Amino acid sequence: MTCPRCGVQNPPGNKFCGQCGASLDTAVQPRSAAPESYTPKHLAEKILTSRTALEGERKQITVLFADLKGSMELLADRDPEEARAILDPILEQMMEAVHRYEGTVNQVLGDGIMALFGAPLAHEDHAVRACYAALRMQESVKRYGEQMRRREGILPQIRVGLNSGEVVVRSIGSDLHIDYTAVGETTHLAARVEQAATPASVLITAATLQLAEGYVQVTPLGLVNVKGRGKPVEVYELTGAGTARSRVQVQAGRVSRSSSGEPERSSSSTHCWSIAVPDAARSWQSSASLG
Repeated sequence: MTCPRCGVQNPPGNKFCGQCGASLDTAVQPRSAAPESYTPKHLAEKILTSRTALEGERKQITVLFADLKGSMELLADRDPEEARAILDPILEQMMEAVHRYEGTVNQVLGDGIMALFGAPLAHEDHAVRACYAALRMQESVKRYGEQMRRREGILPQIRVGLNSGEVVVRSIGSDLHIDYTAVGETTHLAARVEQAATPASVLITAATLQLAEGYVQVTPLGLVNVKGRGKPVEVYELTGAGTARSRVQVQAGRVSRSSSGEPERSSSSTHCWSIAVPDAARSWQSSASLG
């Protein structure tokens, strides 16, 4: 399948282009094509103010993909208005979670979104913010799903995938659309991991976990085969927020393990990870109820 935006050939079944993130799904028409229409005003102002300095820069980011699993079956036999009435609240809750942690929704097409953390709004803790946004949107959609189950007899569930890496920001339009070039498999792998996720789950790569060490809880899933890659990828299921809230707590935990003779936790054991930037953690702690 050829991407209508960048022209890259994508394997059958892709919902988003592995190179630029554009939607390849024509079954559900996009609610809106312009990021300016769904980006909060205060974030839009920050982006436009800083765009000149960002254009041409290589940035370390975390990419988030999320979609409604099984949307074709879920929305089958419904007219377009009924389908949008079910889908729009899900997209809105996805976007609300991204914006809460100052991520940027770069694509809202079909039944999912693609978001960036760390560009164009720079945050050292971009991986943590992306993880917390993923947890928040899962909780929000879970509540919405229970309402839909009681009212309509259907249970919408989303799946989310995260990966961290580098992109080069080529340009930021006045409509807030970000034109960028992924370095390596930054975007492609995030999309693939999302597609490997089961309904109501969040999967992250080792690259994201390394940056979010200590501020998130995960369950290692080991090496997982993902479409489009010749070798398996180390994947973790994100299960919750960690307990660390500062650099001091992170370092104290490491010293404690070292002095007690406890081996360093590796990817083969279940653990609670954290990083050294507390901003997003404080935000999560203050809104743990996800209200």
